[in-house]
Amino acid sequence: MTVHAYVLIQTDVGEAAQVAHQVSAVDGVVAAEGVTGPYDVIARAEAGSMNELGRMVVRDIQQIEGITRTITCPVVKI
Repeated sequence: MTVHAYVLIQTDVGEAAQVAHQVSAVDGVVAAEGVTGPYDVIARAEAGSMNELGRMVVRDIQQIEGITRTITCPVVKI
């Protein structure tokens, strides 16, 4: 079963475009776009399990320079 999630990303001032570009290159990220509001970039990601999703966020996304904070929101079927 594939796990889907939105990753809400805050960046340093002026870094949103560069961060969105780098996040979109991460394996498992379907899309990453700059937005306005309390977050600077929102990414849609998918992984084979919650553990794989967590590893992707911590190992690959959070290590990108310019990111100050992330919140991961797994998609649920209600």
